[in-house]
Amino acid sequence: MKKALAMLFLLVGCVKAPHGVSPVKEFKLDRYLGKWYEIARLDHSFERGLAKVSATYSMRDDGGVKVINKGYLEAESRWKEAEGRAYFVKSPDVGFLKVSFFGPFYGSYVVIDLDKENYNYSLVCGPSRDYLWILSRTTTISDGVKARLIDKAKAAGFPTEKLIWVEQE
Repeated sequence: MKKALAMLFLLVGCVKAPHGVSPVKEFKLDRYLGKWYEIARLDHSFERGLAKVSATYSMRDDGGVKVINKGYLEAESRWKEAEGRAYFVKSPDVGFLKVSFFGPFYGSYVVIDLDKENYNYSLVCGPSRDYLWILSRTTTISDGVKARLIDKAKAAGFPTEKLIWVEQE
């Protein structure tokens, strides 16, 4: 828990995109809402050891987004769940939000690639190249989509060789 709190304090004021990384335009929140499965991520303390990770997004009464992150901690044979809130940093048609799971402290949620036709997969980063997620509406993605997202992340300077492939079954 101390590590998670330390990470949150490090993220204070980190509502930015990594240099040279741009959020998607023509973003449609209503299509993005719902459940997403974590296919891959860069390692960080607040998700370490988690499998079967998902994120569910829904509208809040205040116009923001309710975020429910859930994962199974295999070492302890139990589920972990965190509830947060997110708000657009710029305009609602730009995939750049600030998200908080702890009080007034926010971190970046930058959608840098998205299946704009069907909203079936997404590539998301945080405020630096230390945070990267591949998300999907299903527990798996095709090899072609996986390769394309990895290539995009690698070209943007993310350490894709360090991706952790999340066990979903």
